Amino acid sequence: MTVTLSPRALMSLLVNGPKATDVLHTALDLGLLDALEAGPVRLDALATRFGVLPLRLYKFLDCIESLGLLTRDEPDDDIGATSYRAVAGLRDAVNAVVGPDATERDRDRYPWRQLYGRLAESLRGEVSIDDGFAWPPKTAEQTAEFERSMALGLGPAIETVRRHSDRLWSDRHRLLDVGGGDGTLAAHILDTAPNLRADVYNLPAVAPLVAATRDARGHADRLGFVGGDFFVEPLPGGYDALSFVRVLHDWPNAVARELVQQAYAALEPGGLILICEEFRTPDRLAMQFFWSYFLIGVDSSVSRLREADFYTKLLTEVGLQDVAVLPGTWELVIAYKPLQPGRV
Repeated sequence: MTVTLSPRALMSLLVNGPKATDVLHTALDLGLLDALEAGPVRLDALATRFGVLPLRLYKFLDCIESLGLLTRDEPDDDIGATSYRAVAGLRDAVNAVVGPDATERDRDRYPWRQLYGRLAESLRGEVSIDDGFAWPPKTAEQTAEFERSMALGLGPAIETVRRHSDRLWSDRHRLLDVGGGDGTLAAHILDTAPNLRADVYNLPAVAPLVAATRDARGHADRLGFVGGDFFVEPLPGGYDALSFVRVLHDWPNAVARELVQQAYAALEPGGLILICEEFRTPDRLAMQFFWSYFLIGVDSSVSRLREADFYTKLLTEVGLQDVAVLPGTWELVIAYKPLQPGRV
């Protein structure tokens, strides 16, 4: 059963956020989350297994239960017989947030503290993030740092693309990954698509980053790079698949439409277009909280979460067909250019 917290209870959890993070970090380090997710498991068995005091563990698990992350079944007369089970996927979720490679750790390096305690001034335009972040990146160093950070957050996209690999790539030969960062996603695609060649299309400054990925991942003859700027020149042609992964959300609606129109023109007849974004849902909006907060102070970025319907309608309007949304951690929107395209 899903329980919605009252505003007052939610405020209490938010104020105690650092303490909640400490609880989850400790549970991860101790190995408790693995035991809880495999449950139901009794309190006394947990206390013995991990060498902790039962009553203290009971209170500790109350903290996790308050976050809605585990269920408890407590008999009337024996606290040690209280059984617990964590929600499915909790261990992986906590590891993704507080583990050594957590994207949240990476995001914390951004200069968000320039806004902290000064949001009212920022909303009036009096305070901006004026150093430590440039959008779009301007120097080679800024570009490398930005692409490294973006690659860290690609896990959900990689997982979903891998899940649908046979459907996506079995009859494809050449993929253009538009704005494909340092080539991390393209390299993962090539791992499961032996007949595919992929080129990353990005600003020329990114070329050395893609070369490093190519060398590290062993796709010397199949992972290429095409330098360009989609604001000043058309997308290159000759591809039967084209992807926008975490690209279109960074631009206004009119620009997103123009890029999809460019993709339509560049694709071979029958070509596949793939869009993968963090579509706007309550979960995604919550996980996007850092960027919503941080980008308050960055007027050059119009990044926003859109509903998947925005993209399905856009693809249809531009003239693509067989539009579909494929399920996954991050859904994929796919569509095909007609074999005999009409005028758009």
